[in-house]
Amino acid sequence: MSKRLLITGAGRGIGAATAQIAAEKGYRVMVNYRADRIAAESLVARIVDQGGEALCWQADIADEQAVCEMFAELDRCWGGVDALVNNAGILETQCRLEQIDGGRLQRVFATNVFGSFYCAREAVKRMSTRNGGGGGAIVNLSSIAASLGAPNEYLDYAAAKGAIDSFTRGLAKEVAEEGIRVNAVRPGVIDTQIHTAGGEPDRVTRVAQSVPLKRGGTAQEVAQAILWLLSDKASYCTGTLLDVAGGR
Repeated sequence: MSKRLLITGAGRGIGAATAQIAAEKGYRVMVNYRADRIAAESLVARIVDQGGEALCWQADIADEQAVCEMFAELDRCWGGVDALVNNAGILETQCRLEQIDGGRLQRVFATNVFGSFYCAREAVKRMSTRNGGGGGAIVNLSSIAASLGAPNEYLDYAAAKGAIDSFTRGLAKEVAEEGIRVNAVRPGVIDTQIHTAGGEPDRVTRVAQSVPLKRGGTAQEVAQAILWLLSDKASYCTGTLLDVAGGR
């Protein structure tokens, strides 16, 4: 049977690239999205047209109940899940600390941190041999910003991704004897639409010269790293933070 994979925030960018490649490798893929139904359905249609198996599900992962309902749908459709990519994430307009208010912090941490916790929790309930599952793999999306701090731009986003690093290491140790590997990918400056949300659509071009490889990365390059960590080729990797950042 094909492995069952849930990718959050998979309608576009890194999530969509991961879904496409995963389907090509034989995974059954649930494409989670929050708002862009057309993009998610188009991705699922492409996968199915190419002979893969996929479905889409709308859920805001910051909503705990919505996450539980999404996993219940996985149970109904495929009898559970074997792999999870905690890809969904948000950032807000670039600013300094003085402009960051409580509402912004609530939004950034609710999606980037709380949502990843909710999804991982539901996955562990189903994957863990302690709970009668058959094991599995989780890949969290962190960011090189967790190390760099993102001063003058995204202090809150960087702090949220730092939490993901700690979460990855801790959960990996917690479930290591239960058949579950937990790792994280830390992308650098990647050419996706997320920079538009930050108020600088051309940020990749501006920042590229600070990257040792002198270019931004692609969603496909990050996706390949994610799929490697999910695969048996990474069978001795858990608690790993894999930088895909061009040397930053």
